[in-house]
Amino acid sequence: MANSKVTLKFNQSTFQKIRTAKKVMAMLNDIANETALRAGEGFVAKPADVTGGRVRGRAAVVATTRKASASEARNHTLLKALGGGTNG
Repeated sequence: MANSKVTLKFNQSTFQKIRTAKKVMAMLNDIANETALRAGEGFVAKPADVTGGRVRGRAAVVATTRKASASEARNHTLLKALGGGTNG
């Protein structure tokens, strides 16, 4: 079979609509809320918002106390709360 060249052109505006759809934003909020709960006291979920640039939804979990910030720095608390990281 001869090599054939295929060219794909992605519709960026459709990707932007998908990345910021209500269901996607709700999923991001759910993930952030669950992560904040697993991380424990001093961690708070920030609601999903639409970013600039590539236009996507983004939620965040932040440490709001010194104790939580120290725990994140020492123990990677948020990474573990997401289900990643190791014990070492």
